[in-house]
Formats: sequence, structure tokens, C-alpha cells
Amino acid sequence: MITHDIRSNATTQVLLERGREVIRAEIDALIQLEAFLDENFSAAIHMLDATRGRIVVTGMGKSGHMARKIAATFAATGSPAIFIHPAEAAHGDLGMVQEGDTLIVLSNSGSTPELTPLMQHCRSLRIRIIGVASRLDSPVMQAADIKLLIPQVREACPSNIAPTSSTAIMLALGDALAMALMDLRCVERDSLKQLHPGGAIGLRLMAVSEMMHSGMSMPLVRPETPMRDVIMTMTSMGFGAAGVVAEDGRLVGVITDGDLRRHVGDLGDGHAADVMTRNPKTVPIDMLAEDALMIMNDCKITTVFVMEDQRPDFPAGIVHIHDFVRYGLS
Repeated sequence: MITHDIRSNATTQVLLERGREVIRAEIDALIQLEAFLDENFSAAIHMLDATRGRIVVTGMGKSGHMARKIAATFAATGSPAIFIHPAEAAHGDLGMVQEGDTLIVLSNSGSTPELTPLMQHCRSLRIRIIGVASRLDSPVMQAADIKLLIPQVREACPSNIAPTSSTAIMLALGDALAMALMDLRCVERDSLKQLHPGGAIGLRLMAVSEMMHSGMSMPLVRPETPMRDVIMTMTSMGFGAAGVVAEDGRLVGVITDGDLRRHVGDLGDGHAADVMTRNPKTVPIDMLAEDALMIMNDCKITTVFVMEDQRPDFPAGIVHIHDFVRYGLS
């Protein structure tokens, strides 16, 4: 631990070691937290699942910052939640809490006085309380219906004052609650996509069907199509490829620029069936765009056909590598 004249004596190695020391302290705190989880954690999940209103999360100081993030995580994973500042609650924000809500109270010591009015108000409305603190005999835990005891850990701060390890375990416990509740409520990707329509998460949850070209935009030819017409289709449609479909519409092959080079001798009087690659790589219509892009990168292909759900041999659309770039995926 650095304890003297850090400005004059700190080298890169010393600073790196201090950073690693802090991380190790927080890892140790998280390991202790894991051992503390018991049946009360499961009971808290069931209580949250039974909540018909919102999950209200509160805390003061650094615990309050963790409470804000925990509330945001609940909301982002399909469980309506809000953060209430305990001091503001005592000055009118108690009206934000209503019957049917569940209150989660964060306090490392469990003795934060600003929390008392909010907990008393919730008690008067018969709102259930989940307490998170490191002392079972504290006011927060005494008022709680379910008590989630967290370990009393040493902070990474040299003076054991600045909340570091204690806030790390609060944040991790909040994530554990949110993820377990998400699993219990069977919240899946479709639901998450509705909650994250924008940004990087929205892009990651986009289905390949949302960016594919379909209908008349697909470059399709028949097996008997002369190669000169196939080349015209590939050139005019701009995908650098053409799908070869049987009479009933099944995809039986694909012709790419690489196939043209490999079969240059067949281009004069040959047909699509002579040049196409049989059993081409395809992706299902419900596949996530990022997964489809990964397949294309792994297979070193720039175009892939997207297949129908009920009829997996029939093309529903086509995507080009440029489509992913256009949407911000690369």
C-alpha cells in the first residue's frame, strides 16, 4: 500500500501495483459476498416477482449512487423500478411511493438516519422492505421484511473510509437480484430489444430480418439460366452474388464472384447449375445480426441468404457485409 509521498516517489510500477491492490481488495469482498448469499436471497427474488407496483430503490451517499444504478438495471431488464433520494423523500417525494411497491434499502452501516422517514412511510402503507446492510441489529435490518446481510469488508481506501469495496458488493448484489429476477420472469431477447431500441445494445439485439433485402431485391436465377444472364443479374443487383432456386423456390446453390473466377471456362456457354456452389452457407431469419456477421466473418463471405422460418430451404432475403456497416455493426 502506498502510504508516503506518492507524488515524488511513485513510479509506473508502484502505481500499477496500487491499482491491482485495490482490485484484489474488491475481488476479495465479492468472494465474501458470494458466501453470504442464502435463502433470504431467494426470498427477496420471490418478493420482487410478486411486486405489482414498482421496485423502489433508495440509499444515501455512495450507497445512493449504487441504488440509482440498481434501479436502472431492474428497469432495463423488464422490472419497473425507480430511485428515490431519501432526503428528498422527506421533503415531498414520499408521494412517489404507492401501495403495491417494494422498497429496497441500501446502507452499509444500516444506521443512516435519512432513511428513517421513507421506511416509516412504507411501513404505514404496508409496503414490503428488503434491507441490505452489514449489521443485522441496525435500524434498516430491523425494519426490513427480508434481510440481505452483506459482509463487513475493509475498504480499499488506506484509511478504510472512502466507500470502495462496500459499494462494489452492493452493486454486485443488485446485479444478482436483477439477473435472477429476469430469469424467473423469463425475460428474453425480444423483450430486452423493446427496452433498448437505440444505441449499441439495440444494434446487438437487431435481428438479421430487420436489415435484409427481400422480394424483388433478391438476385435469384434458375439452374438453367445462361451464365451471361447470371452475370447481368449479379452486376445489376449489386450484391456480387446470385442465388440459384429450383422451380419450387428452394435455394439449391449460390454463385459468387469467386465462383466466376474458378469457372471462367464455363462462362461462355455454361448455365447457373454448372458454376454454382451447392449447399451454400445460410442463416435463419430470426438470427441476431451480430451472430450473422460473425458467421460471415468466420466463413470469409460478403453475402449470405436469409432463410424462411417455416420453410428453411426457401430464401426470405439476402444481406451484404455493407448492410452491417450501414447499421453500425462491424
